[in-house]
Amino acid sequence: MEQYAVKGGNPLVGEVEIGGAKNAALGILAAAIMTDDTCTIDNIPDVRDTNVMLQAIESIGSTVVRKDRHTCEISGKNIIDQTIDNDYIKKIRASYYLLGALLGKYKKARVSLPGGCNIGLRPIDQHIKGFKALGATVRIEHGMIVAEADKLTGAHIYLDVVSVGATINIMLASVMAEGTTIIENAAKEPHVVDVANFLNTMGGSIKGAGTDVIRIKGARSLHGTNYTIIPDQIEAGTFMFAAALTRGDVTVKNVIPKHLESISAKLSEIGCQVEESDDAVRVVATGQLNHTHVKTLPYPGFPTDMQPQITVALGLSKGTSIVTESIFENRFKYVDELTRMGASIKVEGNTAIIDGVNKYTGASISAPDLRAGAALVIAALAADGVTVIDDVRYIQRGYEDFHLKLQSLGGLIELVDSEKEIQKFRLKTG
Repeated sequence: MEQYAVKGGNPLVGEVEIGGAKNAALGILAAAIMTDDTCTIDNIPDVRDTNVMLQAIESIGSTVVRKDRHTCEISGKNIIDQTIDNDYIKKIRASYYLLGALLGKYKKARVSLPGGCNIGLRPIDQHIKGFKALGATVRIEHGMIVAEADKLTGAHIYLDVVSVGATINIMLASVMAEGTTIIENAAKEPHVVDVANFLNTMGGSIKGAGTDVIRIKGARSLHGTNYTIIPDQIEAGTFMFAAALTRGDVTVKNVIPKHLESISAKLSEIGCQVEESDDAVRVVATGQLNHTHVKTLPYPGFPTDMQPQITVALGLSKGTSIVTESIFENRFKYVDELTRMGASIKVEGNTAIIDGVNKYTGASISAPDLRAGAALVIAALAADGVTVIDDVRYIQRGYEDFHLKLQSLGGLIELVDSEKEIQKFRLKTG
């Protein structure tokens, strides 16, 4: 089983290229099957989640041609089945986007109930509410979500909670429905906007993405397009906090600084120097980090996907910090692992009270999920000694070449798969 071996103590210095946004790519890849024409999509991150999605759409008859590592040509012309029930698709949360895409195109879909990281309840009731409002019947049988409709008709849909997944799924299902659909209390995340922009380049008519009211005028059909996915704000934020934690100097390139404003603001607050340019952000950390309070919120608030990364940074900050998680109720599972490294954190419900310590120390730990796993890696890069991290498959779900990018910044990290390789790493890094 693959692990990361990490020797801490080196400040990360240099430049790193950020890849395409995983969460945007998953919605866009699903949307691409809604036309019989060919869509050419660029800047797809080469990570497990996107590769599983490509396998799934290929399994129902879509044509998928890999032009290079980050570019695919996709055509939904030869789809022969609207049922997706593969073991691999159960492993990713965003499998539910295939429900909206297939329902929107064929008026029927059967997709396995989704998996993904175990970070708390993520019910799909808002998705189902949206599909029903458009005229579909939805039921769950034999572990599958089944959605069917004679026809889909535009509707006025108010989401009870802000949900990225439901917002994107309803956009997919309604983009070719008869009439106009209005989504109120819609999610405003950059990847919602990116999926809407992609559908618009295919001939859709979606207005208001990025605000809390989205209007979708149904199109008769969609056509092929060429499209480049936006950069990944969470990958960028992870490297920004890696610079802070290791007292480094890192420039993240190929980003949209506006998408990173809440992250940049918190880094400035805890004592980092943050410099923005057109498509890059530089983070410089020299002295002791300061404490702060943070609460995760839907965009443009501080992202829940960055909560573990800021928590590990505040664990080495001066004073007491409070982190409140308002999106997922089970997102502090990594705290036990961080405590093994010397952190002083008390979790009460959805709040973590963090007393800053002088240092972390190397330990054997496990990644409990995608973002927490990445946060533990950057904690290890700041720790005394060697840390061995298990279950790195979670991290590989959403970070392309994570250890190679950290190596390029001077991080001492290797992907290993045996005790012998760990011992070699210990000897090599002294």
